[in-house]
Amino acid sequence: MKYARVAYAGAIHHATHHGTDHANGCLRLADSRLVGENDVVWLPPIQPGTIFALGLNYADHAKELAFKAPDEPLVFMKGPQSLVGHLGNTIRPKNVTYMHYECELAVVIGKTARSVTRDNAYDYVAGYTVANDYAIRDYLENYYRPNFRVKSRDCATPLGPWLVDAADVADPMNLTLRTLVNGRVTQEGNTRDMIFDIPALIAYLSGFMTLSPGDIILTGTPEGLADVKPGDEVITEIEGIGSLKNTIIGPEEHLHVG
Repeated sequence: MKYARVAYAGAIHHATHHGTDHANGCLRLADSRLVGENDVVWLPPIQPGTIFALGLNYADHAKELAFKAPDEPLVFMKGPQSLVGHLGNTIRPKNVTYMHYECELAVVIGKTARSVTRDNAYDYVAGYTVANDYAIRDYLENYYRPNFRVKSRDCATPLGPWLVDAADVADPMNLTLRTLVNGRVTQEGNTRDMIFDIPALIAYLSGFMTLSPGDIILTGTPEGLADVKPGDEVITEIEGIGSLKNTIIGPEEHLHVG
């Protein structure tokens, strides 16, 4: 099953993906109403707990940036205000020289996890969604210490559209990831190329801290980064999980949104 959260008619609703409804451009709300996909405001599909993000978790991406692949997971944390839903806008600040997307598989924790082993790590996963973890190269202190101005900017991490049940994803470590900018494929990779796979990440994090339902792990991005500018439409998609659309706007446009 695929789940979404949307704002409609002045309220926040949970919605589900049904094949026939989706084919007709509709969402089914929890109260059984059908609404048009373009008549709602898409929200991140879950209310997040702690957001963890991985740096340099694909060897080709580390090579692309001329960095040595890490010997243990390079993890940093993000604020919840950094998330924005499907079809949302992300601001490119004035006078920056390089802002790039990062297509990532997001793992959502489903139950309290402490000292989990690799062998049972998947038992603690509720599901998966798509993330686009934008970075502004100008603001990075270095790639081993991403700072708050890069990774916790308001609305700089689109998430969604769907939360897909873990049981519906046969092999999360063999999914194709792609990014399209204005319809052109600019990034393509596969989750099998992660340096630290999903069980390793859950075991690592839960080894020294408790993971809670709603926590999100952004698992890193493969090579293929490109600069994006106001007006660009960016689609990050993951096989079997969904296609997440986002538009880059300038700070001046942001003043007039909403």
